[in-house]
Amino acid sequence: MFLPKTKAKTAIPVFRPDPETSSDQAYMKQLPEGLWTTGICECYEDVSNCLFTCICPCITMGQNSEIINRGEISCRSDSLLHLAMGVVLFGWIFGSKNRTRLRHHFSLPESPLPDWCTHLLCMWCALCQEHRELRTRGADPILGWEGNLRKWNDEGLTPPIVVPRMMR
Repeated sequence: MFLPKTKAKTAIPVFRPDPETSSDQAYMKQLPEGLWTTGICECYEDVSNCLFTCICPCITMGQNSEIINRGEISCRSDSLLHLAMGVVLFGWIFGSKNRTRLRHHFSLPESPLPDWCTHLLCMWCALCQEHRELRTRGADPILGWEGNLRKWNDEGLTPPIVVPRMMR
């Protein structure tokens, strides 16, 4: 269900750089599909994000959501929407939809519980896990979508592999 722990703290981006011209040969292998890189309760892996999420979960939700939705909605808008829905105790609905989208992007299992249940019972742990997953897979939610695009362009990488949307 989870990747085995390694001593190295380097992220392995899920990108498709050109192997002949890339200087990052060590980062070119893909993470296995169908596995979370950390568990739901492994918040100690990123203590600063854990503390920040405990104080301002709506901002972490906005940062994650901006990356998950590929910049279609800004961090500020997502944060305000999550805050508004949280005030009326329905923030878990918004959170679970983003978690489902993240799982589909990286072919992750719906574990340990269904997405809606994970966000309803422990939204903070779910947000932290999603944040760690994005960072491990090469996207830094703190930079936002545009910031990550600039970083990837500077490094000669392509955005994370995601499942294409269906066109109507």
